[in-house]
Amino acid sequence: MAAAKTTYLNHISRESSDVKRLANFYQEIFGFERIENPKFEFEVIWLKLGDTMLHLIERDPVTKLPEGPWSSESSSVIKDPKHLPRGHHLCFSVPNFDSFVQTLKERGIEVNQRSLPDGSIKQAFFFDPDGNGLEAASMVQQ
Repeated sequence: MAAAKTTYLNHISRESSDVKRLANFYQEIFGFERIENPKFEFEVIWLKLGDTMLHLIERDPVTKLPEGPWSSESSSVIKDPKHLPRGHHLCFSVPNFDSFVQTLKERGIEVNQRSLPDGSIKQAFFFDPDGNGLEAASMVQQ
C-alpha cells in the first residue's frame, strides 16, 4: 500500500548548461508553456504541458558532468536514436504522429521510427539538444 493515497508525479527535471536553449526546444517541439518559478541562486525555467511540469535547471559548473546520458560529447553510436536504451527516455503522446515526425525531420532531428508488431502503437525515438532520450507515441485506431 502506498504511503500517500493521493501521490502523483509533480515534475521532471533536467540539468543543462543552456536552460534557455533547452526550454525553446520543449516549447517549439511539444508546446510546453513557460510558467513562473521561484528565484534560485542558479538559473531555472519551469515549463508546463497539461498536468506535466518540466523543470530545467542550470548545470552545476563544479561537477563537470556531461550534458545528458547520451550527449553530443558521446560517441556517434550512442547519438544514434536506434541505440537509445529502452529505459532512458520520456514519452509524450502526440495527436498527429506522422505530422509530428515530419516536423522533427524538417528540423534536422534524427528519428528512429517503429511500430509494435500488431500495429497498435507508433513510436518515434529521438534526443533533445542535451542528449536526453525522448519518445513520441500514438495509439493507432483499429
